[in-house]
Amino acid sequence: MVTVKFVGGIKKSFNSDEMKLDVENITLDKLLQMILEQQPPNTPSIDTNNILIAINGADSSALDGKSTVIKKDDLVSIIPVIHGGSGKKLTFTFGRKTILAIELKGSKEIDVSFLDNLRKEFPNVKLQAISSKFTLNSYHLQNVISISLNSEKEKILLANKIETDILMRFAATNQISEAIKQAGIKTKTNIVLIAIGKKSDLEKIYKKLAPLTITIFSKDNSAFLKRNFKISKKQMDAVSSKKPLEDLLIEKAAVLL
Repeated sequence: MVTVKFVGGIKKSFNSDEMKLDVENITLDKLLQMILEQQPPNTPSIDTNNILIAINGADSSALDGKSTVIKKDDLVSIIPVIHGGSGKKLTFTFGRKTILAIELKGSKEIDVSFLDNLRKEFPNVKLQAISSKFTLNSYHLQNVISISLNSEKEKILLANKIETDILMRFAATNQISEAIKQAGIKTKTNIVLIAIGKKSDLEKIYKKLAPLTITIFSKDNSAFLKRNFKISKKQMDAVSSKKPLEDLLIEKAAVLL
């Protein structure tokens, strides 16, 4: 028997918070098909491109993706990633958490002390800054942050704080010092500011920083990311996906131990 747990808004699609299926030794892809076939009529549709799937607490991206074999007594959690926003900000929810991402133009004023001061001003918000070069697009950013949020939930963070975990996953390293060196905030370099907290606090942060924002993901960082992480065309061609680079980057973020 496999237990499927629905988290957040996806519960409305099944009028339940879980489903039990008498199956074993099938791929995650086939399990998803079975789940969708049992969705009640006249319920909200499911965007399978915007869900995070965890198997016994581990992100499926860190396993074999949709080819992962589901075994007897496995717990499969399906978590929706809901997003929205304008060209200058990205907001999305993961479970009950709300996340804001904005890109700030690099200047001499935006440095480590800038981030420290923001944290003091908004103590209830978890804040991290990532060098913009290490973000590809909204799909990449949301999935990497979702991995960190799920790791926090399962108590398997790479570091003591989720803010550090997020930085390490974008840099694809389990060394904090290396993550800071590679993907951390640098003077005169564009950054993506990530904030996790209450909507009211996130709105205040955006209002405060709006004059410094630029259109998020306006620059194509794919060439840099492929070069930095040594991702070859052969590797990308081997990925059965419409977004091979994104999925390879997400996999690198997920497999860190």
